[in-house]
Amino acid sequence: MSLEKLQSLTVAHGDGSETRVEPLNLGRRVRELRKERDWTLERAAKEAGLARSTLSKIENDQMSPTFELMKKLALGLGIDMPQLFTPPKKDQVSGRMDVTKAGEGKTLVTTTYEHELLASGLTKKAMLPYRAAVRARSFDEFDGWVRHDGEEFLYVLTGSVRLFSEFYEPAEMSRGDSAYYDASMGHNLISTSAEDATVLWVTSLD
Repeated sequence: MSLEKLQSLTVAHGDGSETRVEPLNLGRRVRELRKERDWTLERAAKEAGLARSTLSKIENDQMSPTFELMKKLALGLGIDMPQLFTPPKKDQVSGRMDVTKAGEGKTLVTTTYEHELLASGLTKKAMLPYRAAVRARSFDEFDGWVRHDGEEFLYVLTGSVRLFSEFYEPAEMSRGDSAYYDASMGHNLISTSAEDATVLWVTSLD
């Protein structure tokens, strides 16, 4: 089946539903995918098992590839077939990444927590991840409720804690337990284990 005859692509999902995807300019899409990988025509053609001239013709809309050729393209580019027909959700991939080695996060110490800020090398993040040792043992050690914008995810790494929140009964949590909550709701966390509990917090910054 040629691309000229392929008016749309039906994608089957695991739940039995199907999505019909309308094709876009295949040549331009293939070129975008190749350049995202910083591949030459030769490299991309080799990965897909095609002749360089064939790939060049596809990218320049000088030929209409068969369905088998498109399967080879998808396999060579390391993508699923539907991705040849759907543009990325964003026009540009930022490719940002920051690796924080154990114990190398930026430290911030308070009377109740000892925070280790993670991914501190990135600015304008959509979320703030940090590891914390929970030093507080009583609600009274806090100057009222902690509250701030966004939503927050809490995961207990070691020890046990008690999560106080403004509208709920205190939650007893131990290693492996997690909570997700509205951070504008008053909340405080204390250790209930002999040693300071350690937790992972991820706070949204939107």
